[in-house]
Amino acid sequence: MKGESGVYSLLKAKYLIDQGSMKNWRFIVFLILVCILMIANTHNYEQKIYRISDLKSEIKELRSTFVDRRSELMGLKMESTVAGKMEEREIFPSTVPPKKIEVAAPKEKTMWQKIWD
Repeated sequence: MKGESGVYSLLKAKYLIDQGSMKNWRFIVFLILVCILMIANTHNYEQKIYRISDLKSEIKELRSTFVDRRSELMGLKMESTVAGKMEEREIFPSTVPPKKIEVAAPKEKTMWQKIWD
């Protein structure tokens, strides 16, 4: 069994202790580093996916809260609701409709009028 080759030498890991084994060790270390990087990258990717999922559910919850608050605000802004709240303070709506007040802009004086004034 002097010229051992094949599966038996592979099982005995002769390629790790022979004279040219330094190349093999470099390649093995390289493969280990690549595997570590791939595992770290996958882990980072999965964390981002979970974060995105959490943010999507938070957005749905905030959107439903927003819709509830907006409908509540619409109800509070209605004239009948405001009038009801003011009646509790004994402030009643006016029975006389409002009148429009127009303010006329002053006329521009001519140059001669400015001099004589």
